[in-house]
This record gives sequence, structure tokens and C-alpha cells, in this order.
Amino acid sequence: MMTSQTHDFTADAGARVRIEALAPVARFSLRVRAAGRPVLGRALGCDLPDRVGETARAGGRVALCLGPDEWLIQAGEDEADAIARAGADAYAEAPHALVEISDREVSFRVSGPAAADLLATNCPRDLDRLAVGGATRTVFDTAQVVLWREADDAFRLDVWRSFAPHVRALLEIGQAEIAAGL
Repeated sequence: MMTSQTHDFTADAGARVRIEALAPVARFSLRVRAAGRPVLGRALGCDLPDRVGETARAGGRVALCLGPDEWLIQAGEDEADAIARAGADAYAEAPHALVEISDREVSFRVSGPAAADLLATNCPRDLDRLAVGGATRTVFDTAQVVLWREADDAFRLDVWRSFAPHVRALLEIGQAEIAAGL
């Protein structure tokens, strides 16, 4: 027998997994050779980790090592000009490329006891191997993302703005499937 009854699966899923858009932040892509890493770390006020996937925090600034000579720097929106000036001031001592990419990406937080299950629907990474406090560049479906593990049951995805509606839609579909017990 067919019915016209409807059910809002996302309301039930909120207890198991939540999706939220996060406030904008200042973001910078930094490329510098190993010899210049300590200079830029001091200039930016945050150590630059030397292992891919590691993060370092100082005050409100975060540095994520994405590659042997590549870091993602994040801070409060109001710190963008100070970070750009600090990079410019350090250039003579440590040549580098520091590019503001704040408008390029948006962030979502996925949290709750089923957060890893939701992300696993479209992410090929073994999330159990991503330590709390660590982050990695990966894909979600076909979109490149930076995936941060904030806690055992909380993750953040940084995704290019143009892919954000696609990623958000996939997250919401997965959230509804989890609520339906699929």
C-alpha cells in the first residue's frame, strides 16, 4: 500500500551526525624550502611542522604540512593583513611564496558518533589512521578537500567554494541514509 506520509530523515540524523558550515577564516598557501622553514615559522608566529599531515597551533594560527615544502596557514579573518606583512618582511631572509586563498575555500564540520561513517561514504581515506589533530589532503567524491580530525567524532572539511554545494549535498544525502539505517 502506497502512502503520502513524509519523514524528515535529517532531523533524526542530527543525534548521530551533524553538518554545519563554519565561519570564514584567513587562509594562505605557503611554499618554502626546508632552510627557510624556521624563518617563516618565526615570522608567522606558528611553527611549521616538518611531517606531512601534522599541524601546529599558536594562538589562533594553525599551520598544516601538506607536502615536503607546502603548508596551509589558517587564522582569524582579521589576521590576514598581518600574515601577509609578516611573509613580505621575511622574504629577503627566506624566499618563499605566500598566497592568500581565503576566498577560495569554505569549511564544513561533520560531528557526532556517525561522523566517520558519513565521511567514509565518499572519502577513500582510512579515517581510523587519521590522528586527532592531524589533517590531510584527500578527495570527497571527486572534489579535492583538506580533511582535519578535530576529535574522535569531529572532522572539518575545507573544500573549494565551487565544489561546496556538491559536497554539502552529498553530506546531506549520507546523513539521511544514516538516519534511515542504511
